[in-house]
Amino acid sequence: MSPSPDDDEIEEIRQKKMEQLKEQQGGEGAQEAQQARQEQADAQKKALLRQNLTDGARKRLNTVKMSKPDFGEQVERQVIALAQSGRVQGQIDEDQMKDLLRELKPDSQSFNISRR
Repeated sequence: MSPSPDDDEIEEIRQKKMEQLKEQQGGEGAQEAQQARQEQADAQKKALLRQNLTDGARKRLNTVKMSKPDFGEQVERQVIALAQSGRVQGQIDEDQMKDLLRELKPDSQSFNISRR
């Protein structure tokens, strides 16, 4: 008994499906590796912040991140850059964090509307 044309088509479809599954699994492995690298970078960032900020400064930074996540990330990057460049002596306390936040805060424009 020779295989029928239907069996050949089914086998061909099965092979294509197996190739697709293998490609998807390879893609998932790359995603997992990317996620692992991201988690490692986050852990390093947290360790640097913990090392260079006092408890009060960390609480203030977390409060800023809760209200303005983009600005909080910018402040974190600035603190890490200061620490890596060696421009931080000791730890940054809450008053120094306030000064840093004032420096990095975009100038807010106030509009005075007067009616005549």
